Amino acid sequence: MIRLLVGVLVFVINTIYRDRPYPRFYVLETVARVPYFAYLSVLHLYETVGMWRRADWLKVHFAESWNELHHLLIMESLGGNQQWFDRFLAQHTALLYYWVIVVLYILSPRSAYNFMELVEGHAYHTYDTFLQENESELKATSAPQIAINYYRDGDLYMFDEFQTGGVPEERRPVINNLYDVFVNIRDDEAEHVKTMIACQKPDAQLTFKSPHTIEVGATFLAPDEEVKSVVMQ
Repeated sequence: MIRLLVGVLVFVINTIYRDRPYPRFYVLETVARVPYFAYLSVLHLYETVGMWRRADWLKVHFAESWNELHHLLIMESLGGNQQWFDRFLAQHTALLYYWVIVVLYILSPRSAYNFMELVEGHAYHTYDTFLQENESELKATSAPQIAINYYRDGDLYMFDEFQTGGVPEERRPVINNLYDVFVNIRDDEAEHVKTMIACQKPDAQLTFKSPHTIEVGATFLAPDEEVKSVVMQ
C-alpha cells in the first residue's frame, strides 16, 4: 500500500509536470511537508492524553518541516506557484495526504516513516537528475535571496537540527548560484532519508535523539549503504 501511494503521487507529478520543473518542484515540496505535520499532530495528541512525551522527536520533525518550508519558499521565488491549477493541485493533494498519514502513523509509525523515506528518496533522484540535465544554465543563474538567507547567512540551528546523520555545524553549504541551491536541496533530501531510516529502527524509541542532544558516535544513525539504496531507486 505504501509503495502504491507513493507510486500514484510520483506518476501524477511526472505526467502533469514533465516539462515544467519549477511548478513540479513546488507541488512536490508542498506535499513533502505534510507527513511531518502529521507526525507532529499525532505526537502532540499522545502527549496531551498522557501516553508519552518525545521532545526530541518533536524537535527533529519540526526542523524537517522547517527545511521543507524553505524548499517551498525557494520554488515560489522561482515562479513555481504562479498558476492557479498548480496551487489547487498541490494544496488539495497535501490535504488528502495529511489525513492518510495521520491514520497511518497512528496504526503503524514504521509504515508512516517508510512512506516518507520513499518520498524523500524520489525527491533526491528528481533533483539529482535536474542538476545533471541543467548544470550550465543553473550555474549561470543567481541564487534567490531566500536560499542565501536559509543556507548561508541565517541562524543555522534549525538547519542542523533535522540532520540526524551528522553532528551540528558539520555541514555548511556554499551558495554562489542556483546550481548550488539545488545541490543543497538534493542533499537535504538525502538527510531526510537518513532520519526516516533511523526512525524505523527497532530501538528507535530509546535511541533516537535530536542532533543537539545526541552523543557523538551513537549507533542509531542510518548506515550510508542504506541511504544509497533508497536514493538510487
